[in-house]
Amino acid sequence: MSDRHISQHFETLAIHAGNTADPLTGAVVPPIYQVSTYKQDGVGGLRGGYEYSRSANPTRTALEENLAALEGGRRGLAFASGLAAEDCLLRTLLSPGDHVVIPNDAYGGTFRLFAKVVARWGVEWSVADTSDPSAVRAAITPKTKVVWVETPSNPLLGITDIAAVAQVARDAGAKLVVDNTFATPYLQQPLSLGADVVVHSLTKYMGGHSDVVGGALIVGDPDLGDELAFHQNAMGAVAGPFDSWLVLRGTKTLSVRMDRHSENATRIADMLTRHARVTRVLYPGLPDHPGHEVAAKQMKAFGGMVSFRVEGGEEAAVEVCNRAKVFTLGESLGGVESLIEHPGRMTHASVAGSALEVPADLVRLSVGIENVEDLIEDLQQALG
Repeated sequence: MSDRHISQHFETLAIHAGNTADPLTGAVVPPIYQVSTYKQDGVGGLRGGYEYSRSANPTRTALEENLAALEGGRRGLAFASGLAAEDCLLRTLLSPGDHVVIPNDAYGGTFRLFAKVVARWGVEWSVADTSDPSAVRAAITPKTKVVWVETPSNPLLGITDIAAVAQVARDAGAKLVVDNTFATPYLQQPLSLGADVVVHSLTKYMGGHSDVVGGALIVGDPDLGDELAFHQNAMGAVAGPFDSWLVLRGTKTLSVRMDRHSENATRIADMLTRHARVTRVLYPGLPDHPGHEVAAKQMKAFGGMVSFRVEGGEEAAVEVCNRAKVFTLGESLGGVESLIEHPGRMTHASVAGSALEVPADLVRLSVGIENVEDLIEDLQQALG
C-alpha cells in the first residue's frame, strides 16, 4: 500500500508517510543513511535507484515523501535551506526578461534574493498588496510568470486569499507560489486552494526544535516536480541525511505543537490588545484583523506568530526585546521555545528603504509551547 493511502487524517500521515520500517532490521524510524555513494550491481544496476547522495538519498527520500503527503502534493523536494529551495524554484521557472509579482510584506531573505540576486540575472519584479486580488491583477504584466505569496506574511501577519489570487494567476498564465512556513500544512494546504508550488523553510515549525536548517518545495504537477528535481540535482543544494532525519522527526509532532503554539499565541495576542503600551497587535486570530475572515476560511487555526507595535518608537521596541527573559532574543521562529526580535534591525534589515520596509516600532514574537502564564508575565514585565 502506498503511503499516500495510509490515511486521510493529517496526524496519521505525519507519523507514517515516508516512515516505512527498515526492511533489514525492522527499525520503525528510517535510518540515517550517512553515505555519499552506493554499490551498483553491475554498470547501471542501481539498487532502489540510488547512485550518489546529491541525486538521491534514502533518508531524504523518506522526508520528501512525508512532505508531499502532508501538503497533499505529488512531489516533495528537500533542500539545504529555505532560500536554497527558493533559488532552485526561481531558476526552474524563470528566464531573463520574465517578471514576478512579490508581496509588500515578505521575509527579508526572500526580498534580498529577488532584489540582489535574481534581478542581476535579468528577472524583473514588482510589489503588490497580495491581500487585495485586484492589486495583484494590476501588478501583473504580459511577462509575469510567477506570483509569490506569503500567508500569514512575515512580519506583519497579513493574510492572502489563496483561492482568489490563484485564479488571478491562472488567468494570467502565471504560477502561484505560496510560502506556507508560518501556517504549516497542519493549518493550511495551499495546493488544495489552487497554488502551484508550496515553499517551506523547514528550519521553522516543520523541524520545530531550532536544531536544523532546511527548505522544501512541494508541487501537485508531476511534470513540474520532475523539472524541479532535475535542477535540484544539477544545482546541488540538497538536504543532508541527518538534517532530513531531524525534520522527519519534527513533522511527527507537528500537529500537537501547532495546536499549542496557536493556543498560546491567541492568549498572548489578547493580552497585548489590552496593554497600555501596545498601540497595535497583528494576529489573524483577532476579530478586528483585516484578514481574519479569510484566515478563518482557509486555516485550521491562526498559528504561533504575533507581532505588535509599541508606543515610544524604535528605541522602546528594542528595549522590550532586550528586557525579555523567558522569550529568547533571537532570529528565526517556529521552535518549541519562544523567541522575540526587532524585525527592522534583525530579520528584515535587508528591506530598509524599500516598499517592504517594516515599522521601526514593531516587535515580532514566535510564541513557543511553554506555560502561557509564564510567557504573559514575561511580556508584561518587558513592556513595563
